[in-house]
Amino acid sequence: MSTFGSVEENECVRVRTSLVSTITGDRTFATSRERGAEHASAEEGGANEAVDYSAFRQRYLAIQRSMQAATGSLRGRLRDMLAQTTADMARLAAVDAVMERALSPREQTLLGHVPALLGEHFERLRQTEQKALADAQVSEDAPAIAPGAWLDVFRKDVQSVLLAELDVRFHPVEGLLAALRTNSLERHVQKSA
Repeated sequence: MSTFGSVEENECVRVRTSLVSTITGDRTFATSRERGAEHASAEEGGANEAVDYSAFRQRYLAIQRSMQAATGSLRGRLRDMLAQTTADMARLAAVDAVMERALSPREQTLLGHVPALLGEHFERLRQTEQKALADAQVSEDAPAIAPGAWLDVFRKDVQSVLLAELDVRFHPVEGLLAALRTNSLERHVQKSA
């Protein structure tokens, strides 16, 4: 019989922290300021022409695959531990396995649409800035627009979406952790009584 303890909790925290660091530290999604002034000024000059969404999409998909693999592995290990405790917890582990098999294809389909939606967002932001720059050239009253600012907005939006997806993917893991904690606490109380 497996015993639940801080090792599993620490592993879940480590994996989540690692994935958060990957998302927030990824150079593809870093803002101009984070990337450095030299790189930012080169990017601003050709921001509307040179920047292609495909690099963002490719990186997003790679991070998405990492999240899926890491959370799937954690979920499987925690479910196996849960199944080895009590009959009630084994049933809960079985329910989780059934839920994963039933819902995972739908989840993957829905999350698989996110890169296309981000591509549309990318184009909207680029076109909005192009229009604002054109309007600024025609009108003296138009506010000053920093060329390439749309790209920083997009990068931050992508990070936010990835972090939200990480939260969604960790919900089942957190549920299994809570069940293991409860079971461990109950066993400790029974031993103390």
